[in-house]
Amino acid sequence: MKILGVACPFWHDPSAALVIDGEVVAAVEQERFSRRKHAVRELPVDAVQYCLSEAGLRPQDLDRVAFPWSRRAIEENRRAFLRRYFRRRPIKAIKNSMRAARKGERRIGKLHKTLRAVGLSQGEVPIEFVEHHVAHAASALHGSGFDQCAIASIDGLGEITTCLFAEGRAGRVHKLAEIQKPDSLGLFYGSLTEYLGFEINDGEYKTMGMAAYGDASRVDLSDILRFGSGDLWLDLDYLWSPKDRRHVPQHSFGRRFVERFGPPREGDSLAEPYVHVAAAGQGLLEAAAFSLIEHHLEPLLRKTGKLCLAGGVALNVVLNRKLTQHPLIEEIYVPPSPGDAGTALGAATVAAHAAGEAIRPLGDAYLGPAYDSADIARLLDERRIPYQKLDDPAAYAAQLLAEGQVVAWFQGRMEWGPRALGNRSILGNPCQAGTADDINARIKYREQWRPFCPSVLEERATEFLGSKHPSPYMTLSFDLPEASRARCPEITHVDGTARPQIVSRATNPRFHRLISELERRTGVPCVINTSLNRRGEPMVNSPADALGMFFACGLENLILEDLYISKQPRPARA
Repeated sequence: MKILGVACPFWHDPSAALVIDGEVVAAVEQERFSRRKHAVRELPVDAVQYCLSEAGLRPQDLDRVAFPWSRRAIEENRRAFLRRYFRRRPIKAIKNSMRAARKGERRIGKLHKTLRAVGLSQGEVPIEFVEHHVAHAASALHGSGFDQCAIASIDGLGEITTCLFAEGRAGRVHKLAEIQKPDSLGLFYGSLTEYLGFEINDGEYKTMGMAAYGDASRVDLSDILRFGSGDLWLDLDYLWSPKDRRHVPQHSFGRRFVERFGPPREGDSLAEPYVHVAAAGQGLLEAAAFSLIEHHLEPLLRKTGKLCLAGGVALNVVLNRKLTQHPLIEEIYVPPSPGDAGTALGAATVAAHAAGEAIRPLGDAYLGPAYDSADIARLLDERRIPYQKLDDPAAYAAQLLAEGQVVAWFQGRMEWGPRALGNRSILGNPCQAGTADDINARIKYREQWRPFCPSVLEERATEFLGSKHPSPYMTLSFDLPEASRARCPEITHVDGTARPQIVSRATNPRFHRLISELERRTGVPCVINTSLNRRGEPMVNSPADALGMFFACGLENLILEDLYISKQPRPARA
């Protein structure tokens, strides 16, 4: 069967994914085409068109469309939501419940509008509505290949549910427990992120990075987020506050939070008390997640040792690292796109499995567009941009890196998810002092205190990372051994950790060869790898996107497939 997943129920991160006969053949975020980060209030029209084009399909060739949002989930959880919310805000609870139907019509209307834009009239292809958190859970379960495992889906909000705990068995998500809004770990952390001066649904990873500089013992948030016995309670006077209790209408944190902890943070620097607030929030997130997972999933974890984690909170690699160290967890799988964009893929695999198809595990995250050298050369000729054709792009890039240069590296199909995995990357030498600061200042234009990640050869990963745990998608972090920290300070965060991509020769042979050539020259089996974009922009998609970025920042070296462009002409090398 040919099943298209279309994710656009909310105002951010629309996406599309295509599953054919149980195999994922394409998946992409709308932002990569529109060039607006998170594609706020857009429809995933370009994403859908790409998926169909990649498979050579017309819209009418589809057997089904899957949408990661369900009216049924609201009806099933309405009473639980009212019980939870009514005792705190009875009038708002009733109004919220009454508005759910209207909101639902708008969400489904966005789907139909997207399908019409690509040439499908209403009713032409059957639509399967998949619960939002079930789609999250399935994106992890089906990607992992686990036959049986525990599943936790934790994010801001689905239809009404904020957390889902389930068993994955024989390709199906079996729900065990749910928590409804307004009590949400994702909304807690997102609202805190906004107080710390970052954008909600975008800057949570910055809060996580900032937390390493703070002292959690100096700030007490334990009365704002309480947890125990498998449940949560969020004080809405402080975070994710109703409009009549907010500090200012456009922000989600409350007046009481500002009265207690001071004015919201401004600027890019690290300062007190904000670093301590970040540390306390991170610690509370971890403690609450552990409590919930242990309460609802301990029997399954004892049996299987395997945990699938999805939802926006699954992007918190510090939490994920600590989960890998939990005595009940032998292996944790986090998909390459665990946030809302990833639900397009999860919805499609749920629909495929329901149709009786076996879902093939996700082999890699290279599911977006690719561009060949001939097309790139024509573009460069049209723009009169000089270039050099390389016989061995990987070796050439490795030599530049060994000399201390920074290289923009563009090859193959674009990555699915928010992390650069060696196809749309900015690369640097992890041993060269000052490289990270240089990339932050001249190229990315982002906060100087933010760390960079390594891509590590699979054959050297256990020794370099001090762990045998898989990490193909940069969704986990590790405590680096002292020797690795000393050799590669540029990829080591202030807390001694790193968030790696382990690179396999089988899944990305050219990038694997590049790192191997760099190791031959430097003795170090890894490279600095950050996404090919500037602050506030999506990762580049096309060669034209890459050129636009290259000529608008301090990059000096760009390799597009086997074509090399430099702002400082260099002699030909290997």
